[in-house]
Amino acid sequence: MSVIKFGGVEENVITREEFSLDKAREVLKDETIAVIGYGVQGPGQSLNLKDNGFNVIVGQRKDSSTWDKAVKDGWVPGETLFEIAEAAEKATIIEYLLSDAGQISQWPKVKNRLHKGDALYFSHGFGITFHEQTGILPPKDIDVILVAPKGSGTSLRSLFLQGKGLNSSYAIYQDTTGRAKERVIALGIGVGSGYLFETDFKREVYSDLTGERGILIGALEGIFEAQYNVLRKNGHTPSEAFNETVEELTQSLMPFVAEKGMDWMLANVSTTAQRGALDWRHKFRDAVAPVFDELYDSVASGKEAKIVIDAGSDEHYREKLNEELKEMRESELWQAGKSVRELRPENYE
Repeated sequence: MSVIKFGGVEENVITREEFSLDKAREVLKDETIAVIGYGVQGPGQSLNLKDNGFNVIVGQRKDSSTWDKAVKDGWVPGETLFEIAEAAEKATIIEYLLSDAGQISQWPKVKNRLHKGDALYFSHGFGITFHEQTGILPPKDIDVILVAPKGSGTSLRSLFLQGKGLNSSYAIYQDTTGRAKERVIALGIGVGSGYLFETDFKREVYSDLTGERGILIGALEGIFEAQYNVLRKNGHTPSEAFNETVEELTQSLMPFVAEKGMDWMLANVSTTAQRGALDWRHKFRDAVAPVFDELYDSVASGKEAKIVIDAGSDEHYREKLNEELKEMRESELWQAGKSVRELRPENYE
């Protein structure tokens, strides 16, 4: 384990050099890992574990599109793919990767198949942190652990196939066996983490919900819409507005930020762009700071969790969600984006 300092704060970080894949395999050599859920995180984590040589099975609701996807990905019904209850019964480690609403509905089925010494693994602190609303309270005689990749399961898988890793946080909520730490680190390495940094269930879900509603998705989409609309209102074409709002950011600038940081990106743009960034960043920061304070308070109070749970419990939720997503998909902004992406050079024959 490495102890590193960021902003004067010491953090515990574990790298693949410190905890090798061979060591992870040794720690989990006698374990059966059941990945329950094959939606967002399930495919990437289960396939990475399988390719890394761990004993993995998948539990999923039969006669669903995700069951069919698991079959297409090579999981074999009756051998490595089972209904949720059967997979949970066979496992010593249950990776509980259903959606938050799915975790609530399936919890009685899974809880009844947890045995003394098993481990219950999450990739999101939601169910445990908001247990008064979710009803997810694990037995006292099992380990309860978390590995949360900092990105989608699709990114986790694609980076793995490139020989890279996606950074993850890890946490221990309950250590009954005395092996919770080695188990969680081994699983973190096994699913393809770049490095692992320590957190707890509450901090993970608070930061995750804030990030998703904030800069990662909610704020980003809102800012895209605001700038695109201003440019269109002032006579710029859809192509020009989209290129200046989204395309240049995603195709040119963000790769620089990902590689070496915001400061390095700024060092590699024009002096005019540098001046604009330095002069306007304070205005944007100060404008949105109250919104982020409001957002964090909403997360910490449990309000956002209630919204998620209430929405997920609506039997028509998927239909309503698809309508909301359709509205965004069919907006001029993202229709312009579709056209611009089709004109990228890699699409030329």
